[in-house]
Amino acid sequence: MSGNENTENVESTEHTGVEGAGGRSVRNGETVLVVDGLTVIGRPSDVEIISGVSITVKRGEILGLVGESGSGKTTLGLSLLAHCKRATEIVGGQVLVGDQDLAGLSERGVRQLRGRAVAYIPQSPASALNPALRLGVQLREALHDDSLSNGEVVERVREVLREVALPDDDAFLRRYPHQLSGGQQQRVAIAMAFVGRPDVIVLDEPTTGLDVTTQAHVLETIRSMTRDYGTAGVYISHDMAVVADLADDIAVMYRGEVVERGRAAEVLSAPQHSYTRQLLMAVPLLKTSGHEEAEPEEEPLLRVSGLTAGYGRTQVLEGIDVSVSRGECVALLGESGSGKTTLSRSVAGLHHQFTGEILFDGVPLAASSYRRTAEQRRRVQYVFQNPYEALNPRKRVRDQILGPYRHLVGRPADPDGVVAEALERAALSASYADRFPEQLSGGERQRVCIARAVATGPDLLVCDEITSALDVSVQAEIVKLLRGLQDQGMALLFVTHNIALVSNIAERVAVLNRGEIVEYGPVGQVMSSPQHEYTRALIADTPDFELSFPGAPERLGMDSGDRVVEG
Repeated sequence: MSGNENTENVESTEHTGVEGAGGRSVRNGETVLVVDGLTVIGRPSDVEIISGVSITVKRGEILGLVGESGSGKTTLGLSLLAHCKRATEIVGGQVLVGDQDLAGLSERGVRQLRGRAVAYIPQSPASALNPALRLGVQLREALHDDSLSNGEVVERVREVLREVALPDDDAFLRRYPHQLSGGQQQRVAIAMAFVGRPDVIVLDEPTTGLDVTTQAHVLETIRSMTRDYGTAGVYISHDMAVVADLADDIAVMYRGEVVERGRAAEVLSAPQHSYTRQLLMAVPLLKTSGHEEAEPEEEPLLRVSGLTAGYGRTQVLEGIDVSVSRGECVALLGESGSGKTTLSRSVAGLHHQFTGEILFDGVPLAASSYRRTAEQRRRVQYVFQNPYEALNPRKRVRDQILGPYRHLVGRPADPDGVVAEALERAALSASYADRFPEQLSGGERQRVCIARAVATGPDLLVCDEITSALDVSVQAEIVKLLRGLQDQGMALLFVTHNIALVSNIAERVAVLNRGEIVEYGPVGQVMSSPQHEYTRALIADTPDFELSFPGAPERLGMDSGDRVVEG
């Protein structure tokens, strides 16, 4: 199905009466959202960001809107609320919710419909929730219905909290957002969107950064509530595995256009557009075998023994034993709060409240990086999760790389050569040296962070969730880059909650649960025959699908060099 065949007949072929939550009668199967020829341009360039997009969504169904960063997914999603980001403008087309054209309404008219006719769930609930207001206040404010009494408003709020599997008591309503976990914050954002019982809901990457277990719960909540309320959902994501598990229909966006649209099963099994096929082939699918495990060295490069760590009186890790050999990748896998990052930061000297022993090349490391020698700090480098926060926005790429190099190695005789070599090892050209972070994409920023880390010539690279917010194609490029560094003898300690990535990059995996390692061994063994109940639950919660279209391998990991999608 091509981009010219996206507009479906708005007449529903299937009408199913459903008694929705709270007694609301809905008719699933009716078309409620019609986008026709929507065009959005950038100002002052007048370049088209969205070019004549047409889609339809029915009640009780979810449309998965997929594509790489820059494809126009979020711009289209915001346009469904008749909202434009700064320096953008809707110049053509319609956004019909029922019989109302939001694109043709005044700002005042649109505000009256937002939250009731169409609602939005943001990618980052932590930034979307007001940190100064209690949850009860924010949920009541989200309910735009003057016909309800105060008692009815409170009951509606409690009802929607129960539906997203959160407590509905007064103690919970008195909490502030910072007192919740990431998964709880996301469920509050879902509750705020559904409390007004909208006809259409736009979900902008709501599970990015969540561990697989929390993600599974959030997705099930979204699935059940769209069905029960007869809401049409538009789920924006770059994660094809999640969309395959959740969506009824899929629309693939590329450079501002919908290049393919159809039922999810059809798009996944018989993609018609080359871009769709490349996206699918870039997904790190869950494999039940890992790389061949090398013979363990007599003395590993890194050995952690009996590590117990915490924050003040709160204990996070207990009795951790793990080792990494030269050229080996060991993954730390677990849910949020399992202690993965605390362990990795302890290894790097960024967290010093621990007991136990960390040996590097047979020599004990001090708990704090300040007490380690410059040579020890040079040999153990850390790549942070968020490349947007890890780089100084006021410094050019060359200065970001040369700063740590001068501090740990010394003043280079050939600064340009050091920068060019580091960028080359991170699969970037020397031309990036004079750019500022704002001139880089997310994937390019992450590669600059890797270039900065490898410039000093480390023996161990600690990677803390470095692919969690990246497109699948960019993620594949980063993994390919890390595999190349391994081939050069570098060891990796790879922190992640993405099981599919573990099976594609690591030789061994340590599964953490509530601060303890519950399973530890070769990836193939752990993935194919998990011994611990927690590991089995993680694997069961991981979205996965088979590639069955002509030309696709039977079981594709990230070993294939042709899986990188050109941006």
